[in-house]
Amino acid sequence: MTKEISITGKTKLLGVIGHPVEHSLSPVMHNAAIAQLGLDYVYLPFPIEPQNLEVAIAGFAAVGVVGFSVTIPHKQAIMPLLSEITPLAQAIGAVNTVTRKDDQWVGTNTDIEGFIAPLQTTYQQDWSQKVAVILGNGGAARAVVAGCSQLGFAEIHVVGRNEQKLKEFQNSWGTPLAENLQVHTWEKLAQLIPQANLLVNTTPIGMYPKVDESPLSATQMENLPTEAIAYDLIYIPQPTQFLQQAQKQGAIAINGLEMLVQQGVAALKIWLQQENVPVEVMRQALRNHLGLG
Repeated sequence: MTKEISITGKTKLLGVIGHPVEHSLSPVMHNAAIAQLGLDYVYLPFPIEPQNLEVAIAGFAAVGVVGFSVTIPHKQAIMPLLSEITPLAQAIGAVNTVTRKDDQWVGTNTDIEGFIAPLQTTYQQDWSQKVAVILGNGGAARAVVAGCSQLGFAEIHVVGRNEQKLKEFQNSWGTPLAENLQVHTWEKLAQLIPQANLLVNTTPIGMYPKVDESPLSATQMENLPTEAIAYDLIYIPQPTQFLQQAQKQGAIAINGLEMLVQQGVAALKIWLQQENVPVEVMRQALRNHLGLG
């Protein structure tokens, strides 16, 4: 039985900002956790157009918002509006979690924690001899690169279509990370896939409505080593075409739902200033909402 949230004049505000934000799953999992913990908080979606970002953040301060998640298109635009940004978020160049501390906004990024959590918990191993191949070089790829670096991968290969953008991507990282990072155009995939211990899709290929597509052809995927881990940041549909192809090769599949849950868990710990967060309740709330049971 789901616990009800009762909203009063004392209820503390959390939320997510984005444009659009109607389809965000964050309210589902965060409100389930809040209800389970019996706390007087509510987590709301706030649709904010880019030109209104600055005035919205000032308004949040005025009404006492405790903290909020940041999604597309504000993850970079919000950075100049914050008083403090953690070194991690600075390295990625994006903020996805903001909290109010000493009357100032502090920005961090929990996407890295979200990304590495299932790798650390389920597949505890020494990553220092391993090779990661990352498809795509957009914003999501930045959190994945930082996560792979944190896990200590020997080699991190990023594959994209535009050589100029790839060079910019590589040059945007400081040392020591840049030493392990190499960038390649899509043509190099045939050489990279047989070496991959971890293959990550950060592109939107395979996402609704193009659910029958994959960033890789079946032939390319055939070269993925058995026992490699294939990780798709997309969580609808389950499994994606990319993960279905990988499983046929005997690879271990991880979808993006766990990353969504774990980055939310990390954010909630920051806002509530407590370690006790009901992870399973958040995971199950999302699964129920998505009809996954």
